[in-house]
Amino acid sequence: MTSDHEIRVCVPLNEKSFSALTAAAKSASHVADIIEFRLDGLDPNELSDTKVNDLVHAIQKSIILTYRPREQGGYRSLTIQDRMSFWQRNFKSDAAFFDIELDLVHNLVHLDSENQPDWSRVICSFHDFNGSVANLEAVYEELAFTPARILKIAVTATDILDCVDVFKLNERARREGRELIAIVMGDAGVATRVLGPSYGSFLTYAALKPATGTAPGQLTTDDLKSVYRIHEIDNETMITGLVGRPVMHSVSPHMHNAAFQAVHINGVYLPFDVRNVEQFFKRMVHPRTRELNWNLRGLSVTAPHKVEVMNYLDWIDPSAKAIGAVNTIVLENEQLLGYNTDCEGLVEPLLKRVGALDDARVAVIGAGGAANAAVYALREQKAEVTLYARDESKGRILAERFNILYEALSNANFAGKDVVINTTPLGSFGDHINETPATSQQLRGSRLVYDLVYNPTETLLLREARDAGCETLGGLEMLVAQARQQFKFWTQSNVSSELI
Repeated sequence: MTSDHEIRVCVPLNEKSFSALTAAAKSASHVADIIEFRLDGLDPNELSDTKVNDLVHAIQKSIILTYRPREQGGYRSLTIQDRMSFWQRNFKSDAAFFDIELDLVHNLVHLDSENQPDWSRVICSFHDFNGSVANLEAVYEELAFTPARILKIAVTATDILDCVDVFKLNERARREGRELIAIVMGDAGVATRVLGPSYGSFLTYAALKPATGTAPGQLTTDDLKSVYRIHEIDNETMITGLVGRPVMHSVSPHMHNAAFQAVHINGVYLPFDVRNVEQFFKRMVHPRTRELNWNLRGLSVTAPHKVEVMNYLDWIDPSAKAIGAVNTIVLENEQLLGYNTDCEGLVEPLLKRVGALDDARVAVIGAGGAANAAVYALREQKAEVTLYARDESKGRILAERFNILYEALSNANFAGKDVVINTTPLGSFGDHINETPATSQQLRGSRLVYDLVYNPTETLLLREARDAGCETLGGLEMLVAQARQQFKFWTQSNVSSELI
């Protein structure tokens, strides 16, 4: 079944001059269904009503005009009189839509009819950049009470759970025959940007380039169209995604979405930035309790949630139980099934590099979910494993579970080790990018250093390892190997290593 709703991608443009706006609009016209001109971003001496209409006529696309005050996400300090004056002069323009904030709409409705806008072209908008809003239903009803044709609500996510009420509003608007744009801003709101139109949202926003976004969490047009294939998403699309915090650095959406396209499956893979795991599973995931009517099929799980998710599953594979961590969830017959594909993913590229691991002396750094999987997999391969961890209590507990040696990481010396494996986030994109769990001095005398961090591909640890004369192996090969297994669990389809 295809979606009964048109999918529209709007590209907002913010430039300081009309010439720059015109150039950007010509680029955007190749990828946008609608273009929004953020006129509040123009230098004040550039703002000319004649230029506004000339710009609208120059672009063969539907145009939204916006003139937003700073406190509502705009780029200039504007009084309500400034905004009223601007709109009174520009309601005669040939733009398809005028995005007007709710507070100003309250003023406009009291004017004489000849001074009011054509309400069939008005988007009445509400923005909140301070976090979740307590009662979005009340905001929706206040917007709906105005004569505006299209309603818009954009709120800021503090957690992915903020998406629930926004998806519900889209469903309500569809039932009531209202046109609504509903967006959750921020990393935790990405799902509303990708799935919103298939839920009935009038449009979704995307930036022309990463640096030109006009709101937190805004994806690029290339992301929406090429990675997530937004124009192919409908009510039956199989939804999968990555549960973690943070998740926006992950390359998993690129891999899994490419795989869906390659095997011609109507599916999409999304990043889910989750803070409250228990409530996420209750309100958004478990078929018996979730509040969303969506075709959720499976989830990948990454740090820091691989252990906690086990509390909310109906069944866990025995090997995942033995590992003590789950990285793959399948929804089947209204049950949540937990697996761990990290073991196979970790071992596959390692065996290609070193051959058999029988009696190999392996150091594992870390004591989290990935360390559990690494130790389990290495023990299955008959390796001789020693664990090193910053957190001594966690390290000793894990070592006792698997009956392996434990040593403190602070003064570790890895000379004589065949393999040193980093399972910690040290070196990963973000706050940890300039950190390493071991120095070249500590690594000197070991054969191979295997960093499970895959973004960036060149971590500080790998550079230290090369300085120490070690062979190196990055985490991307493991990511690909475990992802192939996940994809097979969800779809019963095999994909080649070139695709995922």
